[in-house]
Amino acid sequence: MTDDVPKGSEPETSESLRAFGEVVKVFRRRAVLTQEQFAPRVGYSVPTIASIEQGRRLPSKEFVARAEEVLDAFGALTAAAKHLTRKEGLAKWFVGWAELEPLALTLCTYENRLVPGLFQTLAYARTLFEKQLPAMGDDKIESNLIRRMERASILTDRPETIFSFIIEEAALRRAVATPEVMREQLDHILTLCERRNIDIQVMPGSRGHHAGLDGPLRLLETDKNLWYAYSEGQRTAQLISDPKEVSILQQRYARMRAQALSVEATVSLLREIRGAL
Repeated sequence: MTDDVPKGSEPETSESLRAFGEVVKVFRRRAVLTQEQFAPRVGYSVPTIASIEQGRRLPSKEFVARAEEVLDAFGALTAAAKHLTRKEGLAKWFVGWAELEPLALTLCTYENRLVPGLFQTLAYARTLFEKQLPAMGDDKIESNLIRRMERASILTDRPETIFSFIIEEAALRRAVATPEVMREQLDHILTLCERRNIDIQVMPGSRGHHAGLDGPLRLLETDKNLWYAYSEGQRTAQLISDPKEVSILQQRYARMRAQALSVEATVSLLREIRGAL
């Protein structure tokens, strides 16, 4: 549950996002480019371009720079981007990682609490938001759900990205929602297992000590072949760029991959867990 906004954090400023989106649209049309033609030139998916132009997504620094160059925007996009603030639905400590995530060549995730956010179905995520403390209003819940589903689109929008997920067995067995919602969630994960660029492994409950006991972990390789790590606690998180620290976490993740079930054994266990619901 990393992309929700904690109480008291920066409010949504959708007018600035919508204004920026309109500026992008004007320059794109000036260049006589459709969204489908523009998307590959800046290295983003068509849904992402649409979200930015509609003011529903905060553009990354990389998008602004690429769009500025591709559209020959006279510095207008760069100037407009300086006045943008993040939208509701994205925690302030998650912004840095969220900007890197759509550019990942490699994305590794270890999760020991819940089903990873990128995997969550709408019903599963809704249950989490509805039960979260402090309580959220309906509008905020819907905003967070939109943001979470938009993030999850990276799994299908970037088939060239290599994804690796290690999930604790207890997180999959934890019945945070109704049996129907949990079955749908497990079915979704099983479907993702079929994608050739996604490796999913379960860390079995029978495994005693393993390299990930310090907590959740994410690793990411950018399109410039730079590696970052992200570590998270309750209402806090840290984006790590120090190569030495990232290297230590890479070593831990590599050890965890050896300690977790194989991809094939994971599928069998997922089916077993689903069948028991």
